Amino acid sequence: MNTILHITKRQQWEQAKNLGTYRADSLDSEGFIHCSKSTQILKVAKRFFNSQKDLVLLFINSDKVQAEIRYEPAEIGELFPHIYGELNIDAVYQVTDFEAKEDGLFELPQEVIDLEL
Repeated sequence: MNTILHITKRQQWEQAKNLGTYRADSLDSEGFIHCSKSTQILKVAKRFFNSQKDLVLLFINSDKVQAEIRYEPAEIGELFPHIYGELNIDAVYQVTDFEAKEDGLFELPQEVIDLEL
């Protein structure tokens, strides 16, 4: 199984479960849903979600995603997975709380560390 990760607000994920599909704001503004590989998630969290609370980390089985996934370069020179369409929620196999610590930074959840082994 190939796993990619996505950070979102808990409320957005709860709404997606009721609708059956997930739409990030970036799908409307940029045409895709930003995702990360396990080795990239802390960089993304620090840059875009610093000090935020009430977040969850979606573990996505990329083999089950119905929309197209493209690995594309970002400003930092790495390839990031982008989902070009709505995310079917049955591709999400795990959801983990993901909140910044008191210092505003994030800690890698054990489930993500396990992906790297």
